Amino acid sequence: MYSDRGFYTESGGAGRKADFITSPEVGPLFGLIVANYLDSIWNELGCPSQFDVVEVGAGPGTFARAILSSPLLCRGAIRYFAVEKSISQRKSHPSSVISSGEFPTEPIFGVVIANELLDNLPFRLMVYDAGWKEAWIIWTPAGYVEVLRQVSGMPRILPEFAPHGSRAPIQDEARRWVENTVSSIEKGRLLVIDYARSSTSSVIDLPWREWLRTYSNHGRGTHYLMNVGLQDITCDVMLDQVFESVDAQFTSQACFLEKYGIEIAVKEGRTYWDAHASRPDLHAMAMRSRISEAEALTDSSGLGAFTVAEVVVGS
Repeated sequence: MYSDRGFYTESGGAGRKADFITSPEVGPLFGLIVANYLDSIWNELGCPSQFDVVEVGAGPGTFARAILSSPLLCRGAIRYFAVEKSISQRKSHPSSVISSGEFPTEPIFGVVIANELLDNLPFRLMVYDAGWKEAWIIWTPAGYVEVLRQVSGMPRILPEFAPHGSRAPIQDEARRWVENTVSSIEKGRLLVIDYARSSTSSVIDLPWREWLRTYSNHGRGTHYLMNVGLQDITCDVMLDQVFESVDAQFTSQACFLEKYGIEIAVKEGRTYWDAHASRPDLHAMAMRSRISEAEALTDSSGLGAFTVAEVVVGS
């Protein structure tokens, strides 16, 4: 995904003119509500003079712009790191952030945010064929193909038996990322928002295309072994694996947004629009858009069903 000819290195990514829409691309409302969350955590931490916000997988900086354009109470204290591996995407970061390809090395006092990051991290793919085997990808003159190999030390998360052809991801890298990130936080929160499944066992009887998907040009892509580098590959986050060693609290994106004021924000938007509808300006149009943005962000069949995982550190 980030190699010299990888999807994010070339031209792929999130946005209306790109390949897929994430919550920040729906509009600025998502950033406003997350800004409310950041103010809440800043207050819980005692309103420190320096408050770190580290967004990992920041893409072109859309989320950062929305958060930093909100009426933040912690604005004078905030130090915003936008971490993004893709050089081409970092070129679009706003000047108000600390843009970097690497996670900060100093301890974090504040919040680390990962919105739709973990679903993009590499994972191992296990296939049941008279026992669990691992799918390895090799190149042949005919293209990329899978070869099943015996597993040395079967992951204990997998059941001993499964229907022939069953598949399941092993997300070691995502688990290590969570563990390493939590250890980097001196005091504060880790906030992860993503596609998720409560357990690995829940996907074993499902068609694999329901949890392992590709996207390109705002639509579902082809098989993951085709068009390599030209489509996004994403895998649902298995919560029982990825958050195994930390104490995380889970809720839906819809519930998270409701907790931190989306209904109030929509009411404000509707009120402002009603007062300015006869002679609307750009701000009035933006306030009116909160209604449709909220519908998309809280849709139980779409973004609203995303899982929000929060880990409290140093309380």
